[in-house]
Amino acid sequence: MAIAGFSQVGVVGAGQMGAGIAQVCASSGLRVTVTDLSSGVLEAASRNIQASAARLCQKGHLTAEQQKLTAEIDYTTDLSRLRDCDLIIEAVIEDEAIKKDLFVRLDQSVSPETVLATNTSSLPVTRLASVTNRADRVIGIHFMNPVPLMRLVEIIPGIATSPEVQSRAVELVTALGKEVSLSRDFPGFVVNRILMPMINEAFAALMEGVASAEDIDKGMKLGTNQPMGPLTLADFIGLDTCLAIMEVLHTGFGDPKYRPCPLLRQYVDAGWLGRKSGRGVYTYNN
Repeated sequence: MAIAGFSQVGVVGAGQMGAGIAQVCASSGLRVTVTDLSSGVLEAASRNIQASAARLCQKGHLTAEQQKLTAEIDYTTDLSRLRDCDLIIEAVIEDEAIKKDLFVRLDQSVSPETVLATNTSSLPVTRLASVTNRADRVIGIHFMNPVPLMRLVEIIPGIATSPEVQSRAVELVTALGKEVSLSRDFPGFVVNRILMPMINEAFAALMEGVASAEDIDKGMKLGTNQPMGPLTLADFIGLDTCLAIMEVLHTGFGDPKYRPCPLLRQYVDAGWLGRKSGRGVYTYNN
């Protein structure tokens, strides 16, 4: 099966985001290969994808056939196995140097026709594309977490991205059952440019003793009808990711309003990264 000319998709990075992207692509009929440096991470991704697909099937959100398709995902630690993919989506750590290095290696090893997409949540797509010889075939496709449940996907063309690649990306995302939000290539795009300053301000309120973490979250959850409070959400996203995005905004715009809250930075320095580390603003039993 092909969607928008894409039939074989590679996903680089088998963490929570990469696994979710692989799951939705596979359940839509695309052939998917997932690669990661760690075989243990790949094994965990396989288990998590199967468990997630089974839950969605039980709830009627996936058919039995769609669930079965997720079991056909190929997992490998060999990046060269992606050479025949039509589309490669990177979902590695939110670090510009690491992403650029990956794009250089992919650019040299895959077909010149392959589209390279980044799931970055804030880094400039144009800068990532600049290290390749195919800037017209590089685009941002930013899925929301958790990918199988969240309907929105931001599509961010770089300054050199071709209209044809942008159109194909929109067609693909729509076929995956998602809603598209188009953004220009500015730091944080739309969602995180608005969301992360709110989370940062919640940390500032906590640091200044305006209210407890519980009351800050309760106020925003019940007072603005959000599904979870900003500090709970920060723990879910990962405080290191929140800090990285705030630093991108602060550096990219040079505006002091985006300065990361010192308490957020201190939590990250302490290794209190949220749910994934067992402790963030709140403590979790992992």
